Amino acid sequence: MTTHRIGLVVPSSNVTVETEMPALLARHPDASFSFHSSRMRMTAVSPEQLRAMNSQRERCILELGDAGVDAMLYACLVALMAAGPGEHQRVEGLIAEQLATGGSDAAVRSSAGALVEGLRALGARRVALVTPYMRPLAQKVVEYIEAEDIAVTDWRALEVSDNAEVGAIAGSRVMEAARSLDLTGVDALVISACVQMPSLPLVQAAEDEFGVPVLSAATAGAYSLLRALDLPVDLAGAGSLLRADASAPAAI
Repeated sequence: MTTHRIGLVVPSSNVTVETEMPALLARHPDASFSFHSSRMRMTAVSPEQLRAMNSQRERCILELGDAGVDAMLYACLVALMAAGPGEHQRVEGLIAEQLATGGSDAAVRSSAGALVEGLRALGARRVALVTPYMRPLAQKVVEYIEAEDIAVTDWRALEVSDNAEVGAIAGSRVMEAARSLDLTGVDALVISACVQMPSLPLVQAAEDEFGVPVLSAATAGAYSLLRALDLPVDLAGAGSLLRADASAPAAI
């Protein structure tokens, strides 16, 4: 069984993505993964700290390039979406250029781009979402998604600015927010538009309860990484997005 090296560029205060991504990808029937992180300093989810954090990107890419990773995920959704529509394409391109200069052909993905990719894979044109952000940043996320021709019909902002506290938001609070949404006519629900807000125990339960496809920044990131590595997408218990190839024959 081949082991694929995954590089994660994460905010310094983020602890969730390094828990949820390994847990998700460990369910893969045909591949194994190792995870290697580099951190950018950020403790408060504010426009000022997000900009300062993004300025540390090049150092992180150099570090992960040294590790010889096969794929890399820029794992802070709001850091890119707050910069305006299309930012994930620009940043992913810059990262790929930097890696190529160092001789690496690692696949490059971002949490922002992965969420858009996941929604498109589901054929979602109308969505609802739950975010942990303060309302001005949450509005930026809504505008970003809508700039991708995906209508956000309803959304909730839990208004937690301390990133460590985001990582401790109770699942019951997230589900309460989801239950307050008007899901009439939506094609998908984003239960957590943030890789720091825990979502893994919620996605399948929410999909079963609401009867619509449910994804999160974490499950979308896993989907995007598997597609980037040309691996089957078949991870049990994490929503229909991650069962895209469940009926496909196992890789040999």
